[in-house]
Amino acid sequence: MKPSDRYNKTFPISWEQLHRDAKALAWRLLEKGPFNGIVAVTRGGLVPAAIIARELELRLIDTICVVSYDYMEQGEASVLKAPEGDGEGLLIVEDLTDTGKTARIVRERLPKAMFATIYAKPEGRPLVDVFVTEVSQDTWILFPWDAESQFVQPLVSGRSID
Repeated sequence: MKPSDRYNKTFPISWEQLHRDAKALAWRLLEKGPFNGIVAVTRGGLVPAAIIARELELRLIDTICVVSYDYMEQGEASVLKAPEGDGEGLLIVEDLTDTGKTARIVRERLPKAMFATIYAKPEGRPLVDVFVTEVSQDTWILFPWDAESQFVQPLVSGRSID
């Protein structure tokens, strides 16, 4: 399936919105802790993990490095690096769970950790313990680190008026 067939909508996220949503996730996690540390799923989980680590005053931060996307194409997932252990006492932080492919791999490596993500789509939602916003499966979330500000034509400019 081509990305253009899979994603019919785009949901742009600003830096400010991402910060607010990460802080909202931290609020939800307050009652779930305490945690001994955070494991950020790279690369998308790095920024939310930093915000959540600050809000929960966690100093131990590690990463699990999983590669599964090349722009909008989801390919074969591979683990480049993972922490040792079963995840006991740890909080996994991710920006998004889409199809659940990455989440399944992370869960296999760290089965006793709590898994939190800011955004969840229906296919990946059952794999996370805590999330903030559910987004439809056919929506591409455009994160601020993947975008630049530029002029966009008004909606009316793209259609003919008869």
